[in-house]
Amino acid sequence: MIPARYAASRFPAKLMQDLSGKPVIVRTYEAAVKTGLFDEVYVVTDSTVIYETIIKEGGLAIMSKKEHDCGSDRIAEAVTDMDVDIIVNVQGDEPFTDKESLAGVIEVFRGDVANEIDLASLMVKITEDDEINNPNTVKVIVDNRNFALYFSRSPIPFPRVKDDHTVYYKHRGIYAFRKRALMDFQRLPMLSLEATEKIEAIRYLEYGKKIKMVETSVSGIEIDTPEDLEKAQAAWR
Repeated sequence: MIPARYAASRFPAKLMQDLSGKPVIVRTYEAAVKTGLFDEVYVVTDSTVIYETIIKEGGLAIMSKKEHDCGSDRIAEAVTDMDVDIIVNVQGDEPFTDKESLAGVIEVFRGDVANEIDLASLMVKITEDDEINNPNTVKVIVDNRNFALYFSRSPIPFPRVKDDHTVYYKHRGIYAFRKRALMDFQRLPMLSLEATEKIEAIRYLEYGKKIKMVETSVSGIEIDTPEDLEKAQAAWR
């Protein structure tokens, strides 16, 4: 499921911006399909423009019936009556979505601790100060089994003594959910930490859900700003 909202606050209509001849959302959809990992791939959107664009390209799309604050809510509405076990959420602004990373978040549901996992997501090591301190880059810290402890737009952990041993991870907004966890998310109200950070993954933690983080070396390019789109254009060529 690829949630696709037309009115992004930082970069309105970003999903319909041209990326080497096709809209960003189409590039993301094609990347997800190309992995060959999924029974079906859908774009879930509140926009008739995005819906019609995907259909015209021969893809599958679902129109949201309701207004939603985040992608998880939008997807939960779409899968309510679907007979599915695991739902993977690929962000609409990630046209460089890769098979290796997606396979990683799916595989944990077949592992030794699968029964403990409500959802899984991706993290990638970051080292550049600009990225570590950028509030548009969501950071994550994990326990000794790579279950998420917290997500923040601030640098976490904060090094009280500056050294070269502090490791930072960026959260990549790709999730694999058990359907039960996703439906719980939809009915549970937003609490204070999620409201403060504006990070939907925090809601799962605030209600005691277990998020298994999978490290990947593939950073990708998330298109949050016009500058990100320029980077994507350059990388695509």
